[in-house]
Amino acid sequence: MSGAAARPVEPEPAAGGAAPVLRLEAVRKTYGRGTVVLRDVDLEVAPHTVTALIGASGSGKSTLLRCANLLEEIDDGAIFLDGEEITDPRADADAVRRRIGVVFQAYNLFPHMTVLDNITLAPRRVHGVARDEAEARAHALLERLGLGGRADAYPDRLSGGQQQRVALVRALACRPRLLLLDEITAALDPELVGEVLGVVRELKEEGMTMVLATHEMGFARDVADQVCFLDAGVIRERGTPEELFGAPREARTRQFLERVVGAGRW
Repeated sequence: MSGAAARPVEPEPAAGGAAPVLRLEAVRKTYGRGTVVLRDVDLEVAPHTVTALIGASGSGKSTLLRCANLLEEIDDGAIFLDGEEITDPRADADAVRRRIGVVFQAYNLFPHMTVLDNITLAPRRVHGVARDEAEARAHALLERLGLGGRADAYPDRLSGGQQQRVALVRALACRPRLLLLDEITAALDPELVGEVLGVVRELKEEGMTMVLATHEMGFARDVADQVCFLDAGVIRERGTPEELFGAPREARTRQFLERVVGAGRW
């Protein structure tokens, strides 16, 4: 790939001039023997906005999220959370992760623990929240997400959509500054996708700052403030949903969206 083709797109300024919650500067990540997964990625995520990452499998979306949460170590560049460089070797990775919620496509619920215990474990053990307060917060969140009667259930008694909503509740129970969502509907049956996306839509309306990797183009168009198209580890194009989906500038973006439409995944 030529250098011109791989040149990253400059990030848009944070909405309203607000300082970004998350900022990536020239982030580079390689695996194995020099396989480049992220190439000099720049990204800014303004407070109370949703950034959607789209692109083919293997384009770097999940790796970007894992790097943002320090689950992967970057090879070059810097990542900032509320202006603090969290990739500085002196940064406390555990303290950083306490400020970032992550939900993966696999629910990762502890099968031997009830829904309530799954949700309250991190607030109590990591954040030092008293049991009564943690449980009250968990019950309130479960009620809000339509799971009010499931606190004492075990994960294997829940549907996939219910388990994914519990995973969202677990992340929200820690009151994160930033929520990262990695293909959270990928493992769900089609009829369950809507209920999980509905929760994300509600979180946006409440002002949660989110970055989500998704193959749900219609949802990205509906809920995102900023859409980034990743291709071979580069943010090839970014803009508002109207700009990127309505009038993409790059030929590679147009090609990707045409394939998505052709496959009936819009």
